[in-house]
Amino acid sequence: MASFPAMTSAGQEMHALVARLYPIYRSITGAGLRQTLKIIQEQLPLEIHEVASGTKVFDWTVPKEWNIREAWVKNAKGERVIDFQNHGLHVVSYSVPIHVRLGFAELRNHLFTVPEHPDWIPYRTSYYKENWGFCLSENQLGQFPEDEKYEIYIDSSLEDGHLTYGELHLEGEEDAEILISCHTCHPSLANDNLSGVAVAVHLARKLASVPRRYSYRFLFVPGTIGAITWLARNESVTQRIRHGLVLTCLGDSSHLTYKRSRRGDAEVDRAFAHILKHSSERHDVIDFFPYGYDERQYCSPGFDLPVGCVMRGRHGQFPEYHTSADDLKFVQPEALQDSFEKISAVLQLLEENRIYVNQNPKCEPQLGRRGLLGGSDDLSLLWVLNLSDGRHSLLDIAERANLPFSMIKDAATKLAGSDLLKVR
Repeated sequence: MASFPAMTSAGQEMHALVARLYPIYRSITGAGLRQTLKIIQEQLPLEIHEVASGTKVFDWTVPKEWNIREAWVKNAKGERVIDFQNHGLHVVSYSVPIHVRLGFAELRNHLFTVPEHPDWIPYRTSYYKENWGFCLSENQLGQFPEDEKYEIYIDSSLEDGHLTYGELHLEGEEDAEILISCHTCHPSLANDNLSGVAVAVHLARKLASVPRRYSYRFLFVPGTIGAITWLARNESVTQRIRHGLVLTCLGDSSHLTYKRSRRGDAEVDRAFAHILKHSSERHDVIDFFPYGYDERQYCSPGFDLPVGCVMRGRHGQFPEYHTSADDLKFVQPEALQDSFEKISAVLQLLEENRIYVNQNPKCEPQLGRRGLLGGSDDLSLLWVLNLSDGRHSLLDIAERANLPFSMIKDAATKLAGSDLLKVR
């Protein structure tokens, strides 16, 4: 379990957004996804895009739009033993409409539980194969008499419509972009998608209020198919992406994990590893592998974008993953704030990572008469002078010197103020 610094209002604000979005039933298409984006639009000038069902996006096709109104299972007494209104995970996402009576043996093939956690409800989907089903706790299932007939009702629609995603572009001094992406499609899961959404919203609000070197592109997309759809529609835009992060599972008490981009040594990979290393807090930096979240779409070989993934609990590796235990109590305001602060530090590093040229490269300049010697930063000044040859960035120097980037940046600022350095 991670230890967190004292919390400010940022953590509470992000948790409040998670709490507001949590009750909305979302899927990869449909009314709940649109409602979620409309709420985000209250805080950000989000552009909402609609892509028609049947649209070809590389090897995929935008699916039919799915919406649900009601779903339940009644026993022989007419009692609702499963009711979608009680919990959003009770129905398998993309279940087709159905109204039948079945014996328990037939019904059991459409029921899903988490046997190792008998009080939890699992999250299941059937996006690309028409089917139907219900999810419930193992204890709940144990109360079903096997000799009864059950009435099954799912009032849903699966028809031509649209896939919806949100996009925000913040223009900076440069056309080069930093991509921030999160998925917006999971119902009744607080950490796995809503924590990433909340942190992304807070980051966008902060960045919109300050001068920016880079331009920023924030994507709020349904998982997998949303990222694929955006990439298919924006191939020319991807040429401007210099750094990128996928945000997910940022609100639980685990320590931070950074998953490198496919490239493995991209500037964003090095920046995140540097910030985590010098935080003196427990963390993990792991190599890219082609499974998990939307980093695998952005890092596919046809794009090979420098996009890493930042998370606390890892994909499929915490018990609460894709279950009803991933609720509002599982997400901590302190963890959201810590995630926000670490990601902000990485973005600031990327903003400030410049290449300088020493204007007095033949031997060391006399720092004493310039009032630059005699402090705790003497060594960082010398490192910056020595490696500012027009080829090494400040991050290169920080890594070589094994010093925090902030010290190297402060040294460069002092030296530039004395006309000893210039930006290349």
